[in-house]
Amino acid sequence: MSTNIGSVSDQRAGGAGPVLDIEHLRVTFATDAGDVYAVKDVSLEVNPGEVVAIVGESGSGKTVTAKTILGLLPETAISSGAVLINGNNVISVSAAKLREIRGRDVAMVFQEPSTALNPVFTVGWQIAEGIRAHAKHGGAGKVSAKEAKERAIDALRKVGIPDPETRVNYYPHQFSGGQKQRVVIAAALALNPGLIVADEPTTALDVTVQAEILELLRGLRDQYGTSIVLITHNMGVVADLADRVVVMYQGDVVEEASSRVLFAEPKQDYTKKLLAAVPHLGRNSASAGMTERAHQGGKVLVEAKNLTIEYPGRLGSPAFKAVDGVNFTLSEGEVFGLVGESGSGKTTIGRAIAGLNKTTGGSLKVLDYEMLNLKERTFKPLRKQIGFVFQDPAASFNPQLTIGECIAEPLVIHTKPTPAQARQRTRELLESVQLPAAYADRYPHELSGGQRQRASLARALILNPKLLIADEPTSALDVSVQAKVLELFKEIQAEFGFACLFISHDLAVVDILSHWVGVLYKGKMVEQGLGNQVMGNPQHDYTKRLIASLPVPDPEEQARRREEFRAVLGA
Repeated sequence: MSTNIGSVSDQRAGGAGPVLDIEHLRVTFATDAGDVYAVKDVSLEVNPGEVVAIVGESGSGKTVTAKTILGLLPETAISSGAVLINGNNVISVSAAKLREIRGRDVAMVFQEPSTALNPVFTVGWQIAEGIRAHAKHGGAGKVSAKEAKERAIDALRKVGIPDPETRVNYYPHQFSGGQKQRVVIAAALALNPGLIVADEPTTALDVTVQAEILELLRGLRDQYGTSIVLITHNMGVVADLADRVVVMYQGDVVEEASSRVLFAEPKQDYTKKLLAAVPHLGRNSASAGMTERAHQGGKVLVEAKNLTIEYPGRLGSPAFKAVDGVNFTLSEGEVFGLVGESGSGKTTIGRAIAGLNKTTGGSLKVLDYEMLNLKERTFKPLRKQIGFVFQDPAASFNPQLTIGECIAEPLVIHTKPTPAQARQRTRELLESVQLPAAYADRYPHELSGGQRQRASLARALILNPKLLIADEPTSALDVSVQAKVLELFKEIQAEFGFACLFISHDLAVVDILSHWVGVLYKGKMVEQGLGNQVMGNPQHDYTKRLIASLPVPDPEEQARRREEFRAVLGA
């Protein structure tokens, strides 16, 4: 089974010019409040077989630039300049010509594979759809359903999907998050485009799956000469994969250099600031210099003994054990970091502590209350002592309420304050999380992602809880905003003295905040100890794999770590 890779490779090898040439691109959005200049004057090129990373914080214009390459801008956008792919200006070509270019010359890997894939069609049908749509233009005539399916299977095999002959008939929901991302990449590869635009392809993935996706993209470049435009805010990913880096800020390119030069000798202040904000495993560790567990003499707020949480099976299928015999304690004033890949049981434990999931076996004591056979009536008085920071604040805020009303809601429910008292307390907390008090009158959609996450933290703290559960609170934030939120979290934790269960798959973030770290794998606690011991001298093979797969913002160090990762995988 062959896919016409040869012709594409020959085309790229024979072409002397760049695969992509952007010249003086400007993009303006017409809004009720006036024109918004998203991209001001951007020029860049991508050569055959080159990986170019476009980095910058949210709102810098990197995603708008990426969408322009494929002609995916909304009708409200006005663009000028030139975006040349194989001599065709994407901005000015006809709609029919644009359809020919998409998929054949350039393809896109979107940030969220769940929304990029149609849930009612098999993945094989979706990959084959692009093959059939472009076959006629390529001069191959009509492609039979059998041939299209064979090429879809070949594309799935190329991206490492096991048993592609069977899985080609699976629906998107039958794949894990990392596998869905591979399917999206397979769909992009099916027509062997010279250029792939990858928009945050690893943001929602845990570190082990992320390392596998990066290895896959690197293989595409090395084996097939595919050029890649990588849009990301993860500087570790950039150090791992990119040949050249373009830094954007407020719609302009402020710096451009090879990956090694940019990381070693950044010239612009903004670039220096961006790199300084990147968390690096082993630096600024909360447990640095500690030789024994802190807060051992304090009161134990959470104690799990042989904790088991099972979800019943459906239609005769067996029960699923999400948490399997876990033991740990969390004392007052302590930050306990819980790490592990998706599906390891981290969030399930966090939700069980908050009384949002029921336990099915063992013992879980929260504030001296046994959660096994939980009764809401008796647990309710304790809820005001537990705060919860959700992963996605946009989904956890009521869009019909102001930020002030959202933050005050727990206070109103549990303590019945006067409106004046509620307003006063809300404004105090907004200022403590470094938001202007006037933001109380704004609605959630009027705040940025980082601002919403701060407001979410304010809501969790409004009742002065003894215990805070933070579930991936920084996963969707860019590095500069993440650094601010982490610094703020450390300050507030020191000020209020609450205990915290900090759940994350980002080991560098956990290392910055946590005194004690537990590692979960398939529902079991495989390792726990001081952060510096677990990160610096891991004992379990899975922990070693986690740490080896974490990209660091240093190309030379990352090259060494990549070999370590391969060695760990081969072991």
